[in-house]
Amino acid sequence: MKISKSDVLIVVDVQNDFCSGGALAVPDGEKVVPAINRIAEKFDNVVLTQDWHPRHHVSFAPNHESRRPFEMIELSYGPQVLWPVHCVQGSPGAEFHDALQTDRASLVVRKGMHHDIDSYSAFYENDHTTPTGLASYLRERAWNTLFFVGLAFDFCVRYSAEDARRAGFEAVVIEEACRGIDLDGSVAATHVSFKSLGIPIVGIGAFF
Repeated sequence: MKISKSDVLIVVDVQNDFCSGGALAVPDGEKVVPAINRIAEKFDNVVLTQDWHPRHHVSFAPNHESRRPFEMIELSYGPQVLWPVHCVQGSPGAEFHDALQTDRASLVVRKGMHHDIDSYSAFYENDHTTPTGLASYLRERAWNTLFFVGLAFDFCVRYSAEDARRAGFEAVVIEEACRGIDLDGSVAATHVSFKSLGIPIVGIGAFF
């Protein structure tokens, strides 16, 4: 696969809290790092996303009386999974994994900063209307095809790729450089969604 000047690698939430030992560890989450570092060398354009929550965030289960992590509640913008406290602004858990090479990134998009709304997508908060500004940044630079890697495949990678497609970008997911949570069949649902939206999944071998 030939990478062009208008292609960009979007590295989603490769942070300590999503890796082994973290507050919301994705199984084998840290194992994506070597693959992402290799793939990033092929791209002139790299963007990182970073979960960046205030401690009183609405998605944290301890902020809801008698609620436990992974329960579902209904908020003004729709259903919301309640998560363990994770990626708190300025905490070690919110930092990028030490082995992730970040020096090639031209932009870090911090998301989930509003206390009253969660954000999976790199493009919009979970109300699907509040933008992060990423789409405008990409359009200003005429970067058209977005390759997604990172954590977690079935949440933040999924919603970022879907929103990219709906915003008119070409979206490609490199699943071997992702790991999933698989909450109630969410990995299978992600595959179904990608197929319906025409979002291809490619292997790492396509780049080497």
